[in-house]
Amino acid sequence: MTIPFEHTRAVLRTRDLLRELSMGEQIDADTLRRRATSLLKHFPEPSDIDLSAAVLPSVWSRSDAKWYE
Repeated sequence: MTIPFEHTRAVLRTRDLLRELSMGEQIDADTLRRRATSLLKHFPEPSDIDLSAAVLPSVWSRSDAKWYE
């Protein structure tokens, strides 16, 4: 079971990884795959996002919104 700080850490570390990639940093495929697997393990599920959207509609929208398609 993922606890709240693990969700937060996964989101922030995913942002860090995307920032690294966008800046052209070289990451070998195995390292990238390992990091992605680790991040996805605790990344928020759509149901977590939906719960957040219910409480903070100015920050999140529901995962079943039409824009997602």
